[in-house]
Amino acid sequence: MMIARKYLYLIALAREKHFGRAALACHISPSTLSAAISDLEAELGVAVVERGKQFTGLTPEGQCVVDHAHRMVAGEEGLRQELASLRNGLSGHLRLGVIPTALTVVASLTSAFSRRHPLVTIDVLSLSTSEILSRLQDFEIDAGIVYVESGLAARQLLTIPLWNENHVLLTPSDGPFEGRDSVTWIEAVQVPLCLLTPDMQNRKTIDAVFAQLDCTIRPTLETNSLISMLAHVCSGAWSAILPHSVFDLIGVPAGVQVLPLTEPAVAWATGLVVPQREPRSPMTEALLVEAHGLNDSFAKDE
Repeated sequence: MMIARKYLYLIALAREKHFGRAALACHISPSTLSAAISDLEAELGVAVVERGKQFTGLTPEGQCVVDHAHRMVAGEEGLRQELASLRNGLSGHLRLGVIPTALTVVASLTSAFSRRHPLVTIDVLSLSTSEILSRLQDFEIDAGIVYVESGLAARQLLTIPLWNENHVLLTPSDGPFEGRDSVTWIEAVQVPLCLLTPDMQNRKTIDAVFAQLDCTIRPTLETNSLISMLAHVCSGAWSAILPHSVFDLIGVPAGVQVLPLTEPAVAWATGLVVPQREPRSPMTEALLVEAHGLNDSFAKDE
């Protein structure tokens, strides 16, 4: 390992926010960790940790050191990937954070990537948008798939739109909308709704539509699990608003129907986001190539 271990110890401390847990993660004793941090502070001539009986946080200088340490770790990993790819082709781990509503479609990207780079192991994590953005910043994942928003550029993220999401109402076949071909957003609030929790980005997009319609929604059940949503709709007691892409893989469950939502007809772009860091790792560059290819493929199908 080329990077001084004390920088890795500081990264662990910033992540765990506890000397004991950080020491355990580094397989050292708390006293060894504390001594390493003190040595680092002496070398740099600044305090990096707020002193107290317990860990209370990093100083502004400490946060700066952690950010630099993250970049050093990412740079070393990128070097290792590049050297390995010269010998045997790209290898290692690709860590991908995906919003729950995109999990059924992400296989289009990962399968294309895996065919081209069979030595790479892919980790797909179901995360909220806020978790994805946080983990990207902390170098804990390589890329994310989220709803594309204008504010992403301000976070220094490169964004590649992949596909557009159209939302539909999943509702019991023998319910109030039996025989209908579509329903309006306003009509959708007339039935008991099961929606994702308010912290989920999908829910925020739904709330934004109803806000534009000056309509207040009061779902009778909220969950952060798509499986839970489907189960509750299949019970016959609820309806749910979901992206249509959810059913491209699993199909429409028996006893329910999928109705397009109209007035307004809206769509949201879902895309890949990676940090705007230079140089990018070979892993990130390879993923961007596949993302551009997927973008072109979806564009032709629309």
